[in-house]
Amino acid sequence: AEVYGEMPLPGKSELASTEAGSTITGIVISGKPVIGIVGGIGSGKSYIADLFGQLGCFVSKSDEHVHDAYRRPEVIEQVRKWWGDEVISPDGEVDRRAIARRVFNDPGALKRLEALIHPLVGQIRDEKTQEALKSGDVKAIIWDIPLLYEVGLDGHCDAVVFVDAPLELRQQRVMQTRGWQPDELLRREKSQLPLDKKRELAQYIVHNTADAAIARRQVEAVLSRILAQVMDADPGQG
Repeated sequence: AEVYGEMPLPGKSELASTEAGSTITGIVISGKPVIGIVGGIGSGKSYIADLFGQLGCFVSKSDEHVHDAYRRPEVIEQVRKWWGDEVISPDGEVDRRAIARRVFNDPGALKRLEALIHPLVGQIRDEKTQEALKSGDVKAIIWDIPLLYEVGLDGHCDAVVFVDAPLELRQQRVMQTRGWQPDELLRREKSQLPLDKKRELAQYIVHNTADAAIARRQVEAVLSRILAQVMDADPGQG
């Protein structure tokens, strides 16, 4: 993986490839590369994704798509059938915390819920991506998907960026934003692919600490390199 931070930019990219002579292995959409964003809880994945957005990329955020999916009438009706009115809030929307309590120690219920939600999230992501491509000049498509590797969507990306941040800083962030105790972050990450493995699999690494200017420079460098890779693979995109 190429590492970007307070250091000179590295030389020629070494993006992994399964095709001889090609460095782009994903699903370039309408000539635009798909870039996945991964990292630990509290690493600032959405913040880094937003920096890509500021540089002219379309950002697809799975967390927002999940919210959209839960607002659909058919989803509200289905979860009511499964768990009753206790999982519906007074305003008629799904109470996701109530559902989380029900599926936390019930793998079967969790699998059933995911089978309902995940296809809708993918559909919403595709719809919004197509809308963005039609509405204006988009440099790249950013997928902010927390479990990108776990659900196998990394195979649909042209590059994956790992957002790195020290554990202590990540614990501090989630305590401030979510009220979590330090052990809560560790407990939740145990159910995910180990961070060392995600870091190893990613093609690029950016460090997200406290300096916004440094983070932006890293994102600019990564985007420039990925776009250059697309041009190298298909000069006709210029």
